[in-house]
Amino acid sequence: MEIYNNDLRSLIESSINARREKLLRDQNMVADLGFPLRRREDAPTTYAAPVVPKKISPQMPVASTAPFKPEPTLAMEQYESILSIISNMVQVMERSPRSFVNMKEEDIRQHFLVQLNGQFEGKATGETFNESGKTDILIRDQGRNIFIAECKFWEGQEAFTKAINQLLSYTSWRDTKTAILLFNRNKNFSDVLAKIPDIVKQHPNYKKELEYNSDTGFRFILHHNNDKNREIIMSVLLFDIPTE
Repeated sequence: MEIYNNDLRSLIESSINARREKLLRDQNMVADLGFPLRRREDAPTTYAAPVVPKKISPQMPVASTAPFKPEPTLAMEQYESILSIISNMVQVMERSPRSFVNMKEEDIRQHFLVQLNGQFEGKATGETFNESGKTDILIRDQGRNIFIAECKFWEGQEAFTKAINQLLSYTSWRDTKTAILLFNRNKNFSDVLAKIPDIVKQHPNYKKELEYNSDTGFRFILHHNNDKNREIIMSVLLFDIPTE
């Protein structure tokens, strides 16, 4: 009996520590802060911008006694709003085709960045929309990428698959909102649209296609490179760039 009583304290402490570690691991997995974006008061109204979501108040996870730092993610409402602004810029291209006929990938991407910076600003960082390399559009908070988009010209199935791989290589375990902006020039646009779903479904990370209300866009669920249970939303938006 005395031996049992002597071991009882260590057994209880071991059980409590194991329970605490499990709770912290679970808490770390579900930590999900909405990333608030607010509209610039002086934003130009050059076109009909989508309705901007109302201010979102982030919710912090339940406090624990162990050190824990939740990481930010982009709320679905802001994700949709960003994609809507990007899609609306196609109207500008259609109205002024001569202004875009000779533009390269970097030039078109910069066009999107200017409009995004003109409409929104992030509270967490002074410059929310930034460039990385030659083709990336991203939003950062606390040094983390919470929205990543790749800009590519349509050059066939192999190049598009490489763009998907490139996008996935940029995503960390917590990144869940991504997009590929695909520019078509001098190709049959209808044929390109028809090929996109089949190409994505052949990718090893493909999980399923989601319903997406767009004539020139698609939305898919892919899994993270190192975790098949971690899902990533990838929207593919296609733009027919003027040739004359």
